[in-house]
Amino acid sequence: MSDNNFHMRLSCAYETEDNSPVNLTVETITEDKGWQPLDLNTLTPGFLIYVYSMFACQHMFLRNKSKDKNVVLETARGEIKVSANEDWQLQEVAIHFDATAASGELDDETIDYIISGMKACPVSKNMPAGIEIQTNVNFN
Repeated sequence: MSDNNFHMRLSCAYETEDNSPVNLTVETITEDKGWQPLDLNTLTPGFLIYVYSMFACQHMFLRNKSKDKNVVLETARGEIKVSANEDWQLQEVAIHFDATAASGELDDETIDYIISGMKACPVSKNMPAGIEIQTNVNFN
C-alpha cells in the first residue's frame, strides 16, 4: 500500500491555433484544507514539485500534439494521481484530461497520436522501469 499520495487538478482555457494557455489554474489536495492553489516556492516539498513536473509535461504535450494534428483546444480539465511507497519510490501514476476542441478532426487515430506523444514526454520517458503511467484523454 502506498504511504504517499498526491492528487492535482488543472483547469485551462486556450487561445489561438497554438493552443496557448490562458486562465490556467492548478490545485492540489491536502488532508486538512482540501483543494488549494498550487503555490510553487522555495518551501514547496520537492516531491510535490516532481509530481507537478509530470503534470505540466503531460499538459504541454497534450497541447503540442493537438496542434500537430490541427486540433485547436478550447478548454481542458485534468487530474493527476501519484502514489509512492514509504521510501518515496513511485508506485502508480494516473493522468486524465477532459478537453473540448474548438476545431479539428478528432478520430481515433488523432487521439491515439496525442496520447502516444504525451507518453513520450521527457518526464515520462525518465520514469523508473516498471512504472506504468495510465494516460487518458477524452474530447467532448
